[in-house]
Amino acid sequence: MPRFIEKIIGPRVNQYELRKHGLKYGLPGGLLLVARILLLVSLFLPYWQMDLVAPQYPDNLHLTAYVNQLTGDVEEIDGLNHYIGMRSLHEAAQIERTVGVYVMIFFVVLLELASFIHSRWTVLLVIPVMFFPFVFLIDLHLWMSHFGQNLDPNAPLSNAVDPFVPPVLGTGMVGQFKTVAWPGVGLILSGVASVVMLFALFFHRRAYLPLVKASKKA
Repeated sequence: MPRFIEKIIGPRVNQYELRKHGLKYGLPGGLLLVARILLLVSLFLPYWQMDLVAPQYPDNLHLTAYVNQLTGDVEEIDGLNHYIGMRSLHEAAQIERTVGVYVMIFFVVLLELASFIHSRWTVLLVIPVMFFPFVFLIDLHLWMSHFGQNLDPNAPLSNAVDPFVPPVLGTGMVGQFKTVAWPGVGLILSGVASVVMLFALFFHRRAYLPLVKASKKA
């Protein structure tokens, strides 16, 4: 095996050490397995939800975002947004929704590879996945800010509402409407997966860093 590949994958653990310290060396991979499962399950669950509260809608209007689609009262909300000059929600995050499932599968593959690497390169594979929940919320905020700050001045009620930025989490006001947004179960699971990854990196360092130092000395 080429030397640079050995440096990337890190030192291997012999069978005697595996039998003697099975938990020590198996825990990082086990935690990464848990993180992979959580991410896969989150694919099928809502990542973000919002209610639009107004007197004329007794049951409110509801919007649900998955990693690849928007569901709920999208058309009704778009109809209201049209009057204030806000673009259709279907135009937001089109690329993100198109590639969302593939990105999640790619993240799962990265974590699978990370479980076989016993060097510092593991961090480079895990970090992008770990920060995904934060990137999701930041991307959502940027789209909502872009749509709310760039209203069509020729819309019928363009003068009734000033440019706005609906909060991605919590409560906000848009004219006479109140928005209430909260994280979906999918986003919560991906956040839990990020915490699990953090623990995985901690136990990975504790298990394999001594082996890396020993191999350098050798």
